[in-house]
Amino acid sequence: MYQPPHFKETRLEVMHELIRAHPLGLVVSNGKDGPIANSLPFLLDEAGTGQGVLLAHFSRDNLQWRAIADDPQTPVLVVFQGPQSYVTPSWYETKRQTGKVVPTWNYAIVQARGKAEIVDDPEWLRRQITSLTATHEDGRETPWQLADAPDDFVRAQIKGIVGLRIEIADLEGKWKVSQNRPVADREGVAEGLDSSADTDMARLVRAYGGLADGRQ
Repeated sequence: MYQPPHFKETRLEVMHELIRAHPLGLVVSNGKDGPIANSLPFLLDEAGTGQGVLLAHFSRDNLQWRAIADDPQTPVLVVFQGPQSYVTPSWYETKRQTGKVVPTWNYAIVQARGKAEIVDDPEWLRRQITSLTATHEDGRETPWQLADAPDDFVRAQIKGIVGLRIEIADLEGKWKVSQNRPVADREGVAEGLDSSADTDMARLVRAYGGLADGRQ
C-alpha cells in the first residue's frame, strides 16, 4: 500500500493489537474471473516465531476457498481496518491563519500477506471455532460455549465449513492520524474528535502527534 514514511507503523506488537481489536478481516485472493474478497473473523496465533498466523473459516458454500485451494502458491491479502474518521479543515488552526487547508480522512490499518492453507479437518475446525467463540464471549456475564449446543448439531455445522490458515509473511501498518500537520492543527483535530465523541481517533492523534506521553 502507499506508505508515506511518517504514517508507517512497523512495531509488530502494535499491529497485532489492531488485529485483535478489529478481527474482522477482508480476505482478498485471486479467482478465475478476477479478485475475490470476503470478510471473515480471524484469530491471531502469535505462538512460535515469525509475524504470526491467522486462523479463520469459510462457509463451504463460499467458493473463495476453492479458488484459494486451486492456487496455493499465490499469497492472499487480509486487510484489518482500525479506527477511522473524517477530519474537517474547520479544526485546523491553519484554516484561521491562511485558509489553505482541505478535508482528509484519518485511519489505522494493517495489511497481512501470506500463503493460505485450506484445512478440511473436523477436529481442527472444532478447535478453531471453540477458540474464536471463547475469545469473543470472554467477559460476558453468561458466556456461551460450544458445549452449550447439542453435539450432533455442532458436528452438522462443522460439516458446512472449511478452515483457513495463513502464515503471515509480510505485515504492514499505516497509522494516518494527522502526524503531518503542525502541532496547533493536531491539537485542534484531537479536540474536535473529542467533541464528536470519537475518542479512539482522538487518542491516536495525541499519541502519534506528540501530544501525549509517547506513542501508545
